Amino acid sequence: MDGNGRWAKKRHLPRFAGHKRGVDAVRSTVRACVRRNISHLTLFAFSSENWRRPAEEVSLLMKLFRAVLERDVDVLHEQGVRLRVIGDIEAFDDHLQNLILRSMERTAGNTRLTLTIAANYGGHWDIAQAVRRALAETPELAVHPERITEAHLARHVTLADAPEPDLFIRTGGEQRISNFLLWQLAYTELYFTDTFWPDFSPAELDKAIASYQQRERRFGRTSEQVEAGETGPPYLSGAHTEC
Repeated sequence: MDGNGRWAKKRHLPRFAGHKRGVDAVRSTVRACVRRNISHLTLFAFSSENWRRPAEEVSLLMKLFRAVLERDVDVLHEQGVRLRVIGDIEAFDDHLQNLILRSMERTAGNTRLTLTIAANYGGHWDIAQAVRRALAETPELAVHPERITEAHLARHVTLADAPEPDLFIRTGGEQRISNFLLWQLAYTELYFTDTFWPDFSPAELDKAIASYQQRERRFGRTSEQVEAGETGPPYLSGAHTEC
C-alpha cells in the first residue's frame, strides 16, 4: 500500500494525513473484497525496513495501528472477516501485542474473508524464521542438509495454510515487490498502478482484477496444456490478493 506520504505532500499536508487517509482505503478495499467473494486479502502495512523512518512517524504509525484495531475489529467481526497479523510482532509494545492477539482470537472463527496484515514483516525474515522452525522440528536436518526440501520450509513460512497468492497489487507507481512474501509470490501475477494508496478505490481494484483476467497462467506448462484444461481456470474467484 504505497504512496501515502506522496499523496499528502501533493496536497501540502503532513505525511501522517496520508496514512490516516490510507486507513479509509483499507476499509473500502476490505468491503470490496467481501462483495467480490475474494477469500484472502493480505495488506503490507509496515515492513521490517520501515523502522528506519523518522522516529516521530513510526510512533504515529504505531498509534494509528492501535486505534484501528480498537475501532475496527467489531466491524470486521460483523462482516465475517477473520483478521490475522503476520510478522515479528514481538518488536511492538505489550499493549499493541495484546490488541493484536485479542483481535485475532475474536475473529478466528470467521470464514467470509481472511484479512492478513503484514506488520514488521519482511520476506527475508519470513524465510529465515521458516528455516529455524524447520530445524527445530527436525534437528537432524542440520547434520544432513541435503535432506532439506521445499516442503520443509513451506510448512513454516507465514501463510502456509493459505492459498498461494493469485494477484499482487502495488500502488504508488513503484514497480518492485520490496521484500514482500518472497516465498509465496513465485507464480503470482503482478499489477502496478500509479494511483496512490489513499486514492485506491473499488474501481481501481476492479481494474487490477480485469488485468488479471487477461493473463494466461501456465505454471510451467505450455499454452496448449492450459487450453486442454491441465491447469485451474484463469479467473479470480475466491482467490488471494496481495496489496
